[in-house]
Amino acid sequence: MASLRPLNDKVIVRRVEAEDQTAGGIYLPDQAKEKPKEGVIEAVGDGKLLDNGGRGSFQVKPGDRVLFSSYAGTEVKVEGEELMVMGEEDILAILG
Repeated sequence: MASLRPLNDKVIVRRVEAEDQTAGGIYLPDQAKEKPKEGVIEAVGDGKLLDNGGRGSFQVKPGDRVLFSSYAGTEVKVEGEELMVMGEEDILAILG
């Protein structure tokens, strides 16, 4: 992975590739594909800083395949890789 380390309660997600074909067998051009709303967790931060000075734990871990909201996170390009940085609260579910 690129040299990017999330802070606090942020995670780095790599989107999974969009399908090239619909369920009905129609092939989609790149312009017609929706950006997928699922990806794989690449890295997690240290956890949210709590009032008592400790850190909260994550419900996700690197390698988890997750579903996230449509407008979640910020897209970044690091060393040619397209990644997303988002808060754990933007993750809706763990797939699997």
